[in-house]
Amino acid sequence: MTKHFTSLVIAFVLPYLINSCVPSNVGGGDFRYSAHKIKLKTTDDLYRFLTYDETRYPLVSAHRGGPTEGFPENAIETFENSYRQQPVIIECDVRLTKDSVLVLIHDETLERTTTGSGKVADFTWTELRKLRLKDPNGQVTAYRIPSLDQALQWGKGKVIFTIDVKRGVPYAAVVDAIRRNSAEACSIVITYNADQAAAVYQLAPDLMISASIRSASDLLRLNDRNVPDNRLVAFVGTAEVNKSVYELLHGHGILCILGTMGNLDKQATAKGDSTYIGLVERGADILSTDRPHEAGRALQKYRSTHRISSPFIN
Repeated sequence: MTKHFTSLVIAFVLPYLINSCVPSNVGGGDFRYSAHKIKLKTTDDLYRFLTYDETRYPLVSAHRGGPTEGFPENAIETFENSYRQQPVIIECDVRLTKDSVLVLIHDETLERTTTGSGKVADFTWTELRKLRLKDPNGQVTAYRIPSLDQALQWGKGKVIFTIDVKRGVPYAAVVDAIRRNSAEACSIVITYNADQAAAVYQLAPDLMISASIRSASDLLRLNDRNVPDNRLVAFVGTAEVNKSVYELLHGHGILCILGTMGNLDKQATAKGDSTYIGLVERGADILSTDRPHEAGRALQKYRSTHRISSPFIN
């Protein structure tokens, strides 16, 4: 009864708390537009939306949720800020507390992103909730470490999550959280090799999986482990791959995530944000970026030029 009541409180109260905390004029109000919800009700909706065809809807994935001044990485308030600007995939990181609660934090230790110190795994959920999160400039904010449950409850009917499961976190625990929050239609589990992808597929054959695929042999290894193409999105790395790799994956109906965080984001900063349009024109479908606002504005121009829309975006 207590757990059920807590889930209800999270589901109904959290969105109002977030809306009251996030200023309405941050993150580039000129870019925001009304069609920003990714509304997926079932896993079939998710499969359809994430299957490649020539009219696919290119998207931004906000790396660690899209941190910026005043908004820390892996914070629900930051997710809300990114979501208000555009339809977005939220990439987030999951670690395990001392008392086995799944929390969103990238580092093994607390110093860089919070007011605490020491290892995440040495603290309970209650202890971690007393800490404040820091923004990318190291400034302390009013925001706190969220749990995966809280994030999933917030994000249903709004965004898609790609969940980066950090070392030592059992995939089964993440799958349980997705089930517990009925978040199958908005969740993708990140894996880094064929064995991990196969393990997730065995645990939850209905869930979507992000797998590292940079060559035909990578795809073959996944096929050999019976991971079906229609459960995959391909992370092709942080540098552009050969056109033949895009063509192979698209031929299997698989969307391609290109990580622009790092060198490609730097190129876009130096040469102009139309760089992001070029990446999509050459085959990328989702751009995982540390510049979600700039990349999103470029992709919106691309979608407008090509009159691309989706029944799942409104």
